[in-house]
Amino acid sequence: MRGEIVIAAVGHTAFGKLPGRSTISMTVEATRKALASAGLEKDIIDAVVVKAPSSAPKQVMYGQKLSEALGLQPKFGFSIDQGGAANLTALTFAALAIEAGQCEVAMVGYADNPRSGSRAHFARPRGNDAAFGWFSTVATYGMIHRRHIVEYGTKPDVFGAMAMAARNHGARNPDAQLRKPLTMDDYMASPLLVDPLRRDDSCLVSDGGAALILMTAKRAKALGIDNAVPILGFGHGQTSWEVQLRPELTSTEAKTAAATAFAMAGLTPADIDVAQFYDCFTITSLMALEEYGFCKPGQAGDFVRDGEIQLGGRLPINTSGGLLSETGMPGLQLVIEAVRQMRGASHNQVKGASKVVVSNQGGTMHTHAALILGAPS
Repeated sequence: MRGEIVIAAVGHTAFGKLPGRSTISMTVEATRKALASAGLEKDIIDAVVVKAPSSAPKQVMYGQKLSEALGLQPKFGFSIDQGGAANLTALTFAALAIEAGQCEVAMVGYADNPRSGSRAHFARPRGNDAAFGWFSTVATYGMIHRRHIVEYGTKPDVFGAMAMAARNHGARNPDAQLRKPLTMDDYMASPLLVDPLRRDDSCLVSDGGAALILMTAKRAKALGIDNAVPILGFGHGQTSWEVQLRPELTSTEAKTAAATAFAMAGLTPADIDVAQFYDCFTITSLMALEEYGFCKPGQAGDFVRDGEIQLGGRLPINTSGGLLSETGMPGLQLVIEAVRQMRGASHNQVKGASKVVVSNQGGTMHTHAALILGAPS
């Protein structure tokens, strides 16, 4: 299957505060832009696979409502809820369905509006432990952040380096929601949200939508799409423990997702030129460096301190700004930046890049997904 399915087109809305916009309207806009970028008509789509909005996850028949808004009668349309990992899972299901002959062209999409709408989903109490102060997404990641410090002696400047790379890349991206560079002094001065996690360790809260169009490489060639990006590998893993019950906090099934994707692609971390790592918090992208095999556990500090994750380094990370700077709308924008890098069309292009890895994760490092893309042939 390696390279047989391609991402033929991508599109997205503006990112930031978009008052009055529904998630469906934003997905429709992103889909329209994706189709237009490749000169395609909407009726070519015969499958719609989307992530349920994180800020309103309990919507019934969301995939069908979106298909109706798109004016489509697809063979199937459904939504997936895995938190932030669901975007790559949706892409995986779409690719497998095309490979199996169940559909020919799939739209994979996601949109959310927590900035102009409700953020209650992210601030909610965490079960019975809420009686002891267990509230909010920030608190759950703060626990893992603290454990990495305790277990490996990770210093604050390591997390600062992760934040600086994303923010400095985002400052050069005209589509980014936050275009403000970050210095180490800025990072150290940013307020603590949940000790030891600082404001600048934390992703943005964003409205926005994004969409991908998938098809076979053969179909894309016949349609004259010469910049279609091949899917080389993908993989998944799940950590089925709540944070406070896990036997360990600094190792997750992200390593399984990565190993599966590398095996499918026939590649190793040494073959990767650029990475788009899910960075809802700096601890997430730092641990991805370790769990994807670019650094040994607890040894990512020297790698990031030496500037290897910045443009010009060994492995530039989140070249559009990631969730810390481009948009907090989780996951799919990382795939779009990966596509831009493979096409040589990024605002922060890595010279000669021909292989890119993308990570997604959901919950509090519960669900994990990895994707590897190659350059157009």
